Amino acid sequence: MRTVHTVAELRQQLAVWRAAGEGVAFAPTMGNLHAGHLDLIHTARREASRVVASVFVNPLQFGPSEDFSRYPRTLPADAEQLAAAGCDLLFAPSVEEMYPHGLPLTTQVKVSGVTEMLEGLFRPGHFEGVATVVNVLFNLVQPDVACFGEKDWQQLAVIRRMVRDLRLPLRVVGVPTRRESDGLAMSSRNQYLGVDERRTAAVIHATLMTIAHELQGGARNYEGLEQAGMQALEAHGFTPQYVAIRTPDLQPPSSQNKNLVVLAAAFLGKTRLIDNLPVPL
Repeated sequence: MRTVHTVAELRQQLAVWRAAGEGVAFAPTMGNLHAGHLDLIHTARREASRVVASVFVNPLQFGPSEDFSRYPRTLPADAEQLAAAGCDLLFAPSVEEMYPHGLPLTTQVKVSGVTEMLEGLFRPGHFEGVATVVNVLFNLVQPDVACFGEKDWQQLAVIRRMVRDLRLPLRVVGVPTRRESDGLAMSSRNQYLGVDERRTAAVIHATLMTIAHELQGGARNYEGLEQAGMQALEAHGFTPQYVAIRTPDLQPPSSQNKNLVVLAAAFLGKTRLIDNLPVPL
């Protein structure tokens, strides 16, 4: 695997592959990789003859009080894992390489209709940062396929909408959430949890499972189920921000929907956890 840090190096390598008629699958990450990230690489490997990954901690998607400065940066270990998983090219740019005119002057992308609710409500500006960096990366890599984890369900919906609306010539593939043995969704932020908090953290998945079983059993009091989920999290020491039942494209559900998704975000101590569960009816 080759590692490059500049746009010029990235484009030089991509041009060689394109000239040879090789397809490219892309997996953008913020690094500090775990098995869930490597699932993106394995999926990308099946989708195209060449696999590109990026490691970039994007300042635009962090709020003023969020953990940008302390977000784990583990590039050497990330590179080893990516190479072992079958990645061909790692793009690990600096902030200056990605935003050469400075953050305040960077053109930003806003995706209306799926960014104002849920995560967008509690993290204003977050999805503008996500959409902007992903759009820049798509323009740099110009992949045929891009792979994103379903753990960040709303992020995946935002990216799909952006690709559709901007007519970007690529296909977005969602990769199922990788979980720990107790059901906790794998996340780089799990390492912030204390020992006792880690034991409790899987309750968020169990709560989603309970709601899913109720829905599959015929329950349709969506607001009541959401409120019960909030109360269950509070009872276990979480500070929940939302528990929500939505359609896969994040619209309010109706009795006619055949597929739903249950989403939650909650603080456990100082650590913010998110999770979701697709629910076929």
